[in-house]
Amino acid sequence: MNRLMGYDICVSCKRIVHPSTEEAMRQVGAELIRLLQPGDIVLLYGDLGAGKTTLVRGALAELGYAEPVRSPTFNLLQTFETSPPVLHADLYRVGSGDGLGIEDYTTTHICFVEWPDDNADWLDPKRTWSVSIEFEECGRQVEIADPHVR
Repeated sequence: MNRLMGYDICVSCKRIVHPSTEEAMRQVGAELIRLLQPGDIVLLYGDLGAGKTTLVRGALAELGYAEPVRSPTFNLLQTFETSPPVLHADLYRVGSGDGLGIEDYTTTHICFVEWPDDNADWLDPKRTWSVSIEFEECGRQVEIADPHVR
C-alpha cells in the first residue's frame, strides 16, 4: 500500500487531502509522482488558480527538475526530460487534445493534462488518474482517484 500526504492509497478507493498552502500542494504533486509510471495520464480538474500547475511543479521538483514551470496555456504542450519524462498539457484554450499529438507521449511519458477532454481517444482508462481540486474555506480539497476506481 502506498501513502499520499499521510493517507493510504489503494487501487479500490479515492483519497481526499486538504493542502492549505502552496508548498503543501507541491507536496501532493511530489508524492503523487512516486505512484506513477510512464504511460500514466493524470487529468487535472479545477477552476483557474486552483493549483493544477502548482501540483505539477511539485511532481517535477520531485523528479529533480529545478527550472521554472509555467502553465502551458499558450503553447499547449510542454515536455520535461526528467526520469521518467513528463508531458504537461493545458487544453483550456482548445477544449480538446485531438490533433495536438498528446497520443505520441502516452506510452513514454507521465502525462499531466489540465482542462482535459474526458472522451479523448488517446485516454486509456486503465492508466488514467483523476485529480480534482476545489477551493474550500481553509485551503483546497484535492480528490485523487486511481485508474481502478472508474
